Amino acid sequence: MVDLSVDIAGIHLQNPVIAASGTFGFGLEFADFVKLDQVGAVCVKGLSLRPSSGNLGRRTVETPSGLLNAIGLENPGSEYFLEHILPKLREQKVPVIANIYGHSVQEYADVARVLDVEGICAVEINISCPNVKQGGLAFGTDPSCAAEVVRAVKKNTHKPVITKLSPNVTDIVCLAKSVENAGSDALSLINTLLGMKIDVETQRPVLGNIQGGLSGPAVRPVAVRMVYQTSQQVHIPIIGMGGITNVDDALEFMLAGASAVAVGTANLYQPDTLATLVKGLRTYCVSHHLPRLQDIVGRALPQGKESMMYVASRG
Repeated sequence: MVDLSVDIAGIHLQNPVIAASGTFGFGLEFADFVKLDQVGAVCVKGLSLRPSSGNLGRRTVETPSGLLNAIGLENPGSEYFLEHILPKLREQKVPVIANIYGHSVQEYADVARVLDVEGICAVEINISCPNVKQGGLAFGTDPSCAAEVVRAVKKNTHKPVITKLSPNVTDIVCLAKSVENAGSDALSLINTLLGMKIDVETQRPVLGNIQGGLSGPAVRPVAVRMVYQTSQQVHIPIIGMGGITNVDDALEFMLAGASAVAVGTANLYQPDTLATLVKGLRTYCVSHHLPRLQDIVGRALPQGKESMMYVASRG
C-alpha cells in the first residue's frame, strides 16, 4: 500500500494532483475523461462577484511548447456558480477550491464572503488582476497590495486561503513572504508569464488583448526555480504548477518543495492527464520503495534548507 495523501492548510486530499483553475472549467466538463472523485481536488475557473464576458477578439494562440491566452476571466458570476454548478460538483465527491478575483480589495472581500459556503474547501486568490483603483497596477506585483488583498479575504471567509502568485515580478520570495505574513495559509505558484505574438503578415498582435498569459511546458523551468527558491523561505505549503504534462514533471516540483501539484494547459490536449499522474505517482512510490509520497517533498533542496513541509513529513 502507498500513501499519496497530503494535507494542505488543513484540507485533506487523497492525492496531491489538483486541476488548476482556468483549463478545467468547473470540473463537470471533464467528467467523461476523469473520475473526479479520484483526483486530489478541482480548482474551478476564476469567479467574480458579477458575471464577466471576458476579453474581445482572439483569446488563445499556440506558441512553441506553450499557449498564450487572454480569456479575460470570463465567468457566470459567484451567485450562478452557487446555484447551478456547485450542487452538481458536490455530487462528484471531490474537494472544490474556489478561485476568486476582483478589481479592488473590496471586491475580493465580497466574493470571498459570498463563497464562504459548505461544499467549498478553500479559496484561491488570483492576485494577477489589474488593480483599477491603483492605476492599473496588478495586485500580484506589489507585495503590500497583495498582502492587503489577503488580509481582506481572510476577514471574510472561514476557509483556508491559498494565494496564487504571479511570476511577473523581480523577487518572488519577497511576494511570497509578504502574503504569508498577511495570513495566507498556502501558496500556488506560478501563474502565467506575460507574453505576446505578432502576425508577420498582418503585422499586428494576434491576441485581441495584445498580450496574454504564457503557460505550458515552456514555463516549467521558471516555475520549478520559483518553487525551489520560495519553499526555502516560507513556512506554509506550496502547490506547484506550470507546464506539468507527465509524472516526472510533477515529481520535479515536489522535489523542489511543493507539497501538491496542479495541472493546467495539459488538460486541454490530454484530458485524462490528472488520472495518468495519479497512477504514475503511485508507480514511482512502489518502484522507489516509498511508503509515503510526501517523503520526497523538498529532497532536492540544499541540506539544512528543507522546506517546513518536508521537515514535518520526515518527522
